[in-house]
Amino acid sequence: MTTSPTLISVVVPTYNYARYLHRALDSILGQWADDLELIIVDDGSTDNTAQIAQGYVSRFASVRYVYQDNAGPAAARNHGVSLAQGRFVLPVDSDDELINGAIAVLRAMVQATPHAQVIVGAHISVYPDGRERTRLPVPVPAMAPRAITCRYLLEKRISFAPSSILICRDLLLQRPYPEQLRTGEDIPVFAYLLVTAERIMVTDQVIARIHKHPDSLRNDRRDEEALALAMVQEVFTGLPPECQSLRTRYEAQRYLSLFRAAVRDDDRSTARRFYRRALYLSAKQALRWVYVRKAIRLFFKD
Repeated sequence: MTTSPTLISVVVPTYNYARYLHRALDSILGQWADDLELIIVDDGSTDNTAQIAQGYVSRFASVRYVYQDNAGPAAARNHGVSLAQGRFVLPVDSDDELINGAIAVLRAMVQATPHAQVIVGAHISVYPDGRERTRLPVPVPAMAPRAITCRYLLEKRISFAPSSILICRDLLLQRPYPEQLRTGEDIPVFAYLLVTAERIMVTDQVIARIHKHPDSLRNDRRDEEALALAMVQEVFTGLPPECQSLRTRYEAQRYLSLFRAAVRDDDRSTARRFYRRALYLSAKQALRWVYVRKAIRLFFKD
């Protein structure tokens, strides 16, 4: 009996998320097929992640578990991509879950559109209070690199989410996840995909449920300003020369993101400083109403 060549490598990086790992792995293995492989990359977990993962390895021949010393989520993603045998990689965060039938949807799209290098699906955001919101992807138009970069980074009219995007492995080898970033490591990769991928397809079919929770790395504000500046560097390192003129505006946008996080945490003095910095860098970005209304409340409160 011959086995099918691997089409999709599902890569699950994880760090101390043993309490969520069963949910993620069950959602993947419940729709298994011969053209899939699953790679679990343990980024130095100190909980019982290894025990849980090994239980799946013992039951499923196409499941691989690897352990690495703690190096961050980007390094774990890159490790998984380097081991992958599939033509495509489906990165699934270990606190998320695939929708039943999602892999069949992605497989069918690959077969129907052989030249597609990226496929973006819808996802459901699940909040700690039980609320859910379905988020549909926006079609990616054929545009010049500068225009499409502006639409993604500055206008936020294009969005991607881990766990609901299928990516040609060769592209991830060309532009690995930046390992110095503790969070948001997918943004430089997505920016690169927009200006490089031969074809990006979207589907309104829901691919994943993405769980929001307070202990997510997305909410970690340690060294936030230095990391924001590192993000700017990483994003523009992978973009062509015609996009470089957007760099200052994107730096302002990163400060606006810091501003919003500080407002959320009622860190008013820091929020004011971040907004002033964004305004100095790019009034065009900082004077968008979504930010101005927050700034008005902040500067004129009390």
